[in-house]
Amino acid sequence: MPDYGLPLEFGSFVTPSAEQPQRTVDLAVASETAGLDLVTFQDHPYQPRFLDTWTLMSWVGARTHRIRISANVHNLLLRPPAVLARAAASLDLLTGGRVAIALGAGGFAPAALAMGAPDRSPAESGDALAEAITVIRELLDTDAAGGVFLDQEFYPIRGAKRGPAPVQRPIPIWLGVLKPKGLRLVGRAADGWLPSLGRIEGGLAGLDAGNARIDEAAHAAGREPRDIRRLLNIGPREARPDMLAELALDHGIATFIVSGDDPTLLAHLGESVAPETRHIVEQLRASRAAAG
Repeated sequence: MPDYGLPLEFGSFVTPSAEQPQRTVDLAVASETAGLDLVTFQDHPYQPRFLDTWTLMSWVGARTHRIRISANVHNLLLRPPAVLARAAASLDLLTGGRVAIALGAGGFAPAALAMGAPDRSPAESGDALAEAITVIRELLDTDAAGGVFLDQEFYPIRGAKRGPAPVQRPIPIWLGVLKPKGLRLVGRAADGWLPSLGRIEGGLAGLDAGNARIDEAAHAAGREPRDIRRLLNIGPREARPDMLAELALDHGIATFIVSGDDPTLLAHLGESVAPETRHIVEQLRASRAAAG
């Protein structure tokens, strides 16, 4: 273990440049043309050099037809989860079910504070992230009766109406977390883990340790670890079929998101790297299965 056995997915990590807005959109379209499964954008609302991520995602959703769209990851300090839930459901409806919600506890706190964000300690930010997941799940659970009431410290909800009902039931929630507390939250409450390889302390050993914490928390919550998708942000240098196959089989990664604002890279990723990696993984899975 791992190899959680999930189908492999490939995505791009595009800079939401306000200085080159059309190029940003063109890169998202190029990601779809290349056959990628996912296009993602960092979310820094305090950064005037970047486009607002939700506005960009909506524009990209209208310009594309198949590719899924996500932040990488939303800054929760400046994105109230109740509003985030409505926005995600709305875009999911408009795109025919192509949205994922990726959340972080909230990095770059001083810049967020300058925009009016609440001042929270790291522990408080972790607790707020857990509450945010509950808010989003409840508001989008349109099969439940009545309004939503949540007696919570950071995100209390006092009778909010549910909905709108998204196409996906539920919209997947991925967490970009690294600390043990956040990893346990992934295991018990989220649909995926979305770290960056370069930020994981200990490299591949740290990746394995993170997976183990998630799996342990999932088992404790009565969940199947295989149902929690493992995603990974990587650089162009790591986007080699042999390395990606190793990450998939030995470290459980099912979705690779490659950073780089280069249409040639995107085409190479979709047309060469992705199919070669899938072929290697399929062969090795079959070989391992035959060997018992």
